[in-house]
Amino acid sequence: MTYKLGIIGTNWITKQFVEAAHESGKYELTAIYSRHTTTGQEFCQDFNVDAVYTDLEEFYNSGINVVYIASPNSVHFEQVKAAIKHDLHVIVEKSAFSNPDEYDEIMALLAEHKDVRMFEAARHIQQPNFKIIEDQVAKMEKISGATFVYEKYSSRFDDYLAGKEPNVLSRKFSAGALTDLGIYPIYAAIKLFGKPQSTHYFATPLRNGSDGRGIAIFRYQDFDVTIEFGKGSNSHLDSEILGLRDTLVIGDIAEVLDITYYDADKVAHELSQAPVDNPMVPEAEIFADMMTNQAETAEEYQKLLTLSQTVNQVLFDLRQDAGIVFPADK
Repeated sequence: MTYKLGIIGTNWITKQFVEAAHESGKYELTAIYSRHTTTGQEFCQDFNVDAVYTDLEEFYNSGINVVYIASPNSVHFEQVKAAIKHDLHVIVEKSAFSNPDEYDEIMALLAEHKDVRMFEAARHIQQPNFKIIEDQVAKMEKISGATFVYEKYSSRFDDYLAGKEPNVLSRKFSAGALTDLGIYPIYAAIKLFGKPQSTHYFATPLRNGSDGRGIAIFRYQDFDVTIEFGKGSNSHLDSEILGLRDTLVIGDIAEVLDITYYDADKVAHELSQAPVDNPMVPEAEIFADMMTNQAETAEEYQKLLTLSQTVNQVLFDLRQDAGIVFPADK
């Protein structure tokens, strides 16, 4: 089946997803929603599509059967809710929702629309190299700890330094370093090790009350995971998962490009595969399979949904610990 794809959001990540969707052969872009017609029309030029909508209701009724949402975090909830009510499958960019209350309402709605599938687009955990990490962690005799690092200077940080308040660094839009970049290593940690027993977040505040960088600590029964992330600087540190005498080194926890396992004798074993050109292709294929073969993939889909909801709860707990409140929380 080829899914008729509609998109909300016309930024670079949307373009990358549409290209991945087309490459998978499972989707065809047929409709674009944008607040401004000219913005939507500019996006259309790359994909030979002329159906641009500025009315969300008309967009949802345009004949699409799956929607990809890459709008600001704070508006995901209402857009996803409306899509589910129209019985549309949903792929929503991370962070999916601002808080657990929003997620609970979406889960209740999904229970009423049993044929609808909703996915949070955490592309890195769907890549073959991440599966290699999971397999190697399962083989390690003991996990003693881990450190995940993802600090990347944001193209919008210059605007912040100039006195502006870009969406990706604004509490108004349920954004900041934690929900924009921190979610990558947090997703990885929870996928690999499960929900932590306790968490703590040392946030570096911005003048607007959001976070520009931070360090999160996840405490598990026998080890801790340290997660460092930020949008105002570049880090070139690797991420590591510590065993006893062995160590798993990951070159980039978000892109999952280079994986090296050092055994007890300190011999290096290169485990990573060459990545696909578009890192969103694997998730596009997996989501299409779960939408098409619902009975066969029900267990894996439920695991994915539970993982997404757990990540949402942990993000909320970390914000609470750091005293970061979004308008959507009230």
